[in-house]
Amino acid sequence: MHKNLRSFLEVLRRENELIEINAEVDAYLELSEIHRRVIENQGAALLFTNVKGSKFPVVTNLFGTIKRIELAFGKKPQDFVRKAVEMVDILLPPNVGKLWGYRDMAFTGLKLGTKSVRRAPILEVVDQPANLNDIPILTTWQEDGGAFVTLPLVYTESTKTGKHNLGMYRIQRHDAQTTGVHWQIGKGGGFHNHEAELSGEALPVNVVIGGAPAMILAAIAPLPEDVPELMLASLLADGKITTAKCIQ
Repeated sequence: MHKNLRSFLEVLRRENELIEINAEVDAYLELSEIHRRVIENQGAALLFTNVKGSKFPVVTNLFGTIKRIELAFGKKPQDFVRKAVEMVDILLPPNVGKLWGYRDMAFTGLKLGTKSVRRAPILEVVDQPANLNDIPILTTWQEDGGAFVTLPLVYTESTKTGKHNLGMYRIQRHDAQTTGVHWQIGKGGGFHNHEAELSGEALPVNVVIGGAPAMILAAIAPLPEDVPELMLASLLADGKITTAKCIQ
């Protein structure tokens, strides 16, 4: 499994599954319309390198065909994820008897978890104050309420227990400094927000755009409530997930 999105894009290039578009494209309606026409014809993933008004590229249609799903997650990813979810659920907390029942995946299971570091590449470039208008957030439909990030990794922690949640909730840009989050009823992030509201606390939220395929899959996997998404991501990635404290 790919450690980051960049390594996955390199594989797509080698497999002729990625088209790079260098002409200027507008994030308002135009880019999404190009994407729609390509995906309707089972086309390649698209890397837009010249989005109007932004220095950041946009990649779409990453998992639009069975071949690209297998390039990202291996053969029969549904079967693997189902077994991985079952394993993570049963092995927490681990013991010898449980590990023996999943001995074919036990060595991988021993590598589950996260590893905290003080320095990380994601912290090397910091824009303060952040300006959301610099990010090429798409408006995909003319009647939509604004520009939305539709594939974000939204990380929260319970203000009561500290347990984390990694989910995928639509993020709407309101202005250069403010977004809204579409918390889904019955999902972990929504529970965390509700807890914080009841206690009158602010809920810290981290949003990652362009995460590793393992993180993306873990964020949308239908996990039992007590199964941590980062544990599943570490199993999918075949190693511990490196984490770092965000800069306030």
